[in-house]
Amino acid sequence: MALDHVVLRPLSETLGVAVSGEAENVNSLDEVPDSAWFTNRRRAHADSDPLLGACTPALILDPDGSADGSWIIDHGKEDGAASGFRVNVPGKGKYMFKADVASQPEMQTAASVVGAAIFHAAGFNTACEQVVYFRRSLLKLTPGLHYRHSTVEDLKDFDEKALDQVLASCPRRGELVRMHASAWLPGFVLGSFHYDGTRPDDPNDVVPHENRRDLRGERLLAAWTDDVDGRDANSLDSWFADHQTVPDASPGHVVHYFLDFSHTLGPDFVGAQRTERLGFAYVWDWDDMAEDFLGLGIPRRPWFRPPGDPRFELFRNFDVQRFVPDEWKMQYGNPAHTRMTERDGAWMARILARFTPDEVRGFASLGRFTDPKNTAHLAEVLEGRLVRLLDRYLTRLSPIGELRVEGRDRLCGVDLAETRSVRDASRFRYLARWSRGGTLAIETGGRGEICILLPHVAADRGPADDSPDRYVRVRIEDGVSQAPLLAYLYDLGPMRGYFLAGVERPEP
Repeated sequence: MALDHVVLRPLSETLGVAVSGEAENVNSLDEVPDSAWFTNRRRAHADSDPLLGACTPALILDPDGSADGSWIIDHGKEDGAASGFRVNVPGKGKYMFKADVASQPEMQTAASVVGAAIFHAAGFNTACEQVVYFRRSLLKLTPGLHYRHSTVEDLKDFDEKALDQVLASCPRRGELVRMHASAWLPGFVLGSFHYDGTRPDDPNDVVPHENRRDLRGERLLAAWTDDVDGRDANSLDSWFADHQTVPDASPGHVVHYFLDFSHTLGPDFVGAQRTERLGFAYVWDWDDMAEDFLGLGIPRRPWFRPPGDPRFELFRNFDVQRFVPDEWKMQYGNPAHTRMTERDGAWMARILARFTPDEVRGFASLGRFTDPKNTAHLAEVLEGRLVRLLDRYLTRLSPIGELRVEGRDRLCGVDLAETRSVRDASRFRYLARWSRGGTLAIETGGRGEICILLPHVAADRGPADDSPDRYVRVRIEDGVSQAPLLAYLYDLGPMRGYFLAGVERPEP
């Protein structure tokens, strides 16, 4: 697996011909429909709380309301680099508890929760993640358990001494221990998914993963949060049987999850040289090696420049100054990410534009840092990186989204670039032309809301609904993006109104 990620896959893509093309799981409105991979959660009037992530009230742990010895440790952690153990909490279920690394207290636990909340709010499936402070006396260890880290081959006894060693590395608030709790995912576990190909045992999985817009566009989400370790191993497919009493039975369906966000927000990796390159180069970057060879080592790399604010040592690897959205790289070449087109990136940018500055500050607060200055700084960096990302991907293709027909003769949408103030409000000047000749009246409601009045061109009765006599095309410009938006509609008459058939975002 490591050899494939680090050497074979990047080399094959460098030497071969990677054919991108446009994504295959896109509807006629240039959007990704809901699926077992992705759910459209970021709509204009969404009532879900993005700060809850995948958590429901039933999954939120309550240490204060729990009796001593009621949290049962029933399994040692046998994979992954982080120390931890599994806990069975009465009335809540099973959770994997993970500790921070001693060199960066509070960092990885915060990253795990913040990263998961952002990914879930954007539309992807994650586990319920939370930072929890609890009394040591809540834990009761089941005898005969074992553990090991990913770098250790042999199992070791997970006894009281081993438990104390794990807890000793955890930050504390008085007598309370800080850890990250990840709720056990439901369903029957099938293993990881890959970013290319399809699952041969899943008849619903018909679009090659590298050609899915959701997986391609996820690259922007990873770049924003600096999710440098988003590889196959940090994913999970789970089978949900229609008959829940038999979890591995058929019929049913597969749900695809993203896991382990502890490597978001710029934590340290093993070795300073490797850490400094994260986000800028692959572990084994053939393009950089070729450039260094031909340039005699003269090219200056982004990681040579000093990182962000030196006052915040915890976030020395996570900054705005060096962030260039379309140049960001994770550790390994990702076949879906490398095939991301401008339309895939613009789709994800329209989703991220729905995150308000207040919500971004809310995401930062989920880290539950002891020092409020760390929370404020994280919010500032997240907002700064998001602004750069939106500036890049909402100004080439049209940023007008959520297109719909209201009533019978109003084509409405939201200019996400104006909603997120990517440019000064005075720069947004709307113009709508249609295929019947001339311009159309436009109403603006502020914060990017626009509506275009559509005169009727056909009677209620007469030509077939899909007749060319009923067809119109509307071209919308906003004065900011380099290219217009094209909307294709059929006029079904004054009684039934217009029907929106398709949306196109041509290249500049």
